[in-house]
Amino acid sequence: MNFQLLKTDAKSAARAGQIETAHGLIETPVFMPVGTQASVKAISPHDLDEIGAQIVLANMYHLYLRPGGLIIQNAGGIQKFSAWHRPVLTDSGGFQIFSLSKFNRIYDKGIRFRSHIDGSEHFLSPEDVVRTQRRLGSDIMMVLDECVPYPCEYEEALIAHKRTIEWAQKSLLTFSRTEKDSMHNQALFAIVQGSTYKELRQQSADSLIELDFPGYAIGGLSVGEPKSLMYEMTALCTDLLPADKPRYLMGVGKPEDILNAIEYGVDMFDCILPTRNGRNGTVFSRYGQFNIKNAQHKEDYTPLDDSCDCYTCKTFSKSYLRHLFTAKELLVLRLLSLHNLHFYLHMVRQARKAILDQRYSEWKTLFLDSYHQNN
Repeated sequence: MNFQLLKTDAKSAARAGQIETAHGLIETPVFMPVGTQASVKAISPHDLDEIGAQIVLANMYHLYLRPGGLIIQNAGGIQKFSAWHRPVLTDSGGFQIFSLSKFNRIYDKGIRFRSHIDGSEHFLSPEDVVRTQRRLGSDIMMVLDECVPYPCEYEEALIAHKRTIEWAQKSLLTFSRTEKDSMHNQALFAIVQGSTYKELRQQSADSLIELDFPGYAIGGLSVGEPKSLMYEMTALCTDLLPADKPRYLMGVGKPEDILNAIEYGVDMFDCILPTRNGRNGTVFSRYGQFNIKNAQHKEDYTPLDDSCDCYTCKTFSKSYLRHLFTAKELLVLRLLSLHNLHFYLHMVRQARKAILDQRYSEWKTLFLDSYHQNN
């Protein structure tokens, strides 16, 4: 993997770059649709191509449980298995283990947990997580980390931070030793933890930078803390992390949060909001969010967003889409998810163009002024 920083905005830390991977080039900043189980819910790989997705995020925890790393490896890797032939990033699944498993125990050597699918017991070490992602064949792999809830005591955050660093060291060693097992060039990213404690964030970033990973994620945010704290921790981390390596803010996905994080110097984002909210009837538009199920749309024959050129907006009216939702037709899940993903991808592409044009701060202000009209 190779990262190239192309330009930084004139009035902020916002930056435009590109990441070269074995399965193609990624222009940053970038939003990654979430395909947890090697599938973006209700959306086909063809749909993703049509709306300009560059990279998809999948989850190692889910794929480890079902169908299993060996099945995907024998299929030729996650791209061939899923028919998505562009880059893939796999999350380690640590957050999912903590949040989905009714029984889990954290040890220095790894995590023991029960499957949320059938209750079977499993143990995953940081070494296991790397080996499984080797089998999956993702372009970017994440280390196993320990994400603490908010709020948490300093001592709890300190223990999790130290364990995360130890796991990162073990992951990097295993990554080096298993290079011969890879189907193509892969990269391993580390994850900065430390909850909302500045001192721990600093220690985490410093320790991981010494290990010289090719990219760094900012984890443990958007877990219930006030937005002001999330922004403060994000800005702190981007100030600490190397300028010549990509920065990935994990799981943060409201439009205003993404745009503010871009202003702090973040390059990569993922979130389930566009597709999950779409399946629940919530639409993202340049004038903010609205719910297609509301009665006011019953005889509204305009598109979801008259400035949007996605298939949904070019083809269907709010009235028809509301009818589909009321009639419980499955098609509406695809159409709203498709529009929301297009909105996110287009928003981040616009942000990149504004950075290249050296006017990001001005563009962001105009965008959010419009977006907040309905919010």
